[in-house]
Amino acid sequence: MTTFEERTTVHAFRDDALGEHDAVGLAEAIRRGEVGAAEAARDAAERVRSVEERLHAVQTHVDAPAPAQGAGGVFSGVPTFVKDNTDFLGLPTGHGSAAFTPKAARRHAPFARQLLSSGVTVLGKTRLPEFGFSPTTEYEGAEPVRNPWNTGYSAGGSSGGSAALVAAGAVPIAHANDGGGSIRIPAACCGLVGLKPTRGRVVPNAQSRQLPLDIVTDGIVSRSVRDTAAFLAAAETHWRNPKLPPLGLVEGPSQRRLRIGFLVDSPNGVPTDAATRAAVTETVTTLERLGHTVEPVELDLDSRFTEDFLVYWGMLSFLLGVTGRTLGADFDRRRMDGLSRGLREAYVREWRRTPGVLRRLKRTSQAYAAAFRGLDLVLTPVLAHTTPPIGHLGPDVPYATLIERILAYVAFTPVNNVVGNPSLSLPAPGATEDGLPVGVLFSGRPGKERTLLELAFELEADRPFRRIQDV
Repeated sequence: MTTFEERTTVHAFRDDALGEHDAVGLAEAIRRGEVGAAEAARDAAERVRSVEERLHAVQTHVDAPAPAQGAGGVFSGVPTFVKDNTDFLGLPTGHGSAAFTPKAARRHAPFARQLLSSGVTVLGKTRLPEFGFSPTTEYEGAEPVRNPWNTGYSAGGSSGGSAALVAAGAVPIAHANDGGGSIRIPAACCGLVGLKPTRGRVVPNAQSRQLPLDIVTDGIVSRSVRDTAAFLAAAETHWRNPKLPPLGLVEGPSQRRLRIGFLVDSPNGVPTDAATRAAVTETVTTLERLGHTVEPVELDLDSRFTEDFLVYWGMLSFLLGVTGRTLGADFDRRRMDGLSRGLREAYVREWRRTPGVLRRLKRTSQAYAAAFRGLDLVLTPVLAHTTPPIGHLGPDVPYATLIERILAYVAFTPVNNVVGNPSLSLPAPGATEDGLPVGVLFSGRPGKERTLLELAFELEADRPFRRIQDV
């Protein structure tokens, strides 16, 4: 593995077809004929090549990328990547695992079709930690995905490869999905917009929809609020869940002033570090200056929530160990990494608790609804402390130490996956001493992505997000 003696910032912005466009801006340039879709794909591929030696974000390249069928989508001609836990016709789906040899997918997963309906050009697939279990994209015996803001640090997980490419400017948007924070964590680490939609807002995730509690939702990571808003509007055009209120295209802030609760420390007692606390309190000050009402809130979760989520997490690893041959005939659970093995072994000791765990997790919605009484949104940190260096959360760390570190880091995001409500990570102003972004998290009521996006537009306009090319 490469040793980085000097930690560096890596980006791919240059004077080419992509320029400094976000996805909406690039699609508009393509529609106006200022650049061609093939030119955008070619230049994006060159950008990827220019940063990949340092970031290690790509799992698979498409040899001859072609624009999606049916020109005219909101992102028509925009180059992007699909996360390597989602089937894309003709490409292997490896789930970040060395436990099996993946074969080429015979068809697109439902979400891949939904993404393609927006008109994007898929350039390949991005790396994730094994089965998306980790909040960092690191491996045993292979290069980690590195943070483009500072290559000595994690890009987050599990959508770390996607976040690294978007933050570095290689592509404007990329696919991500979230089962415990996996859109929002890498967004926070890499200074991006990361929205976990309401459960059921996009097509059901192919892997999670058969589970007793569906915690996984697909989406994107982006550098602008309007890209995330445009993606959700395009996704709804392809498929809309009649059980949720229609969203449509959100194009800017609302005049309505909101009542927002805020929480700085985890309800389960995990303390927040100074830089993260400062990001939340500064955001509170900004919200008040903009005319919103902000007040402290308590989230009275069951004291066993973290322990219960850990048991459920372990159950997922156990099920993968049992059913892995459906992924590849040579699947060998002994080749799963240290985190996956530790989760599975812990579940084997705790499996009798599963019915009670599921009952309590499903009741979490009641406590969450109680916290929202009289409020439009809740503001918290995304993570309990700022982005860790490579190795801190690596799967080769002894399991007991690793899980303690993970639980001290991922203290806020899983509750949204259990409840199913929308949750949005936004870059906070400023940076850590090491030049890394810090994210803040806004959570809304189920089906209320519009409120989140309208506020995000307002915050982005008030203080534009920090740009890596200006560092």
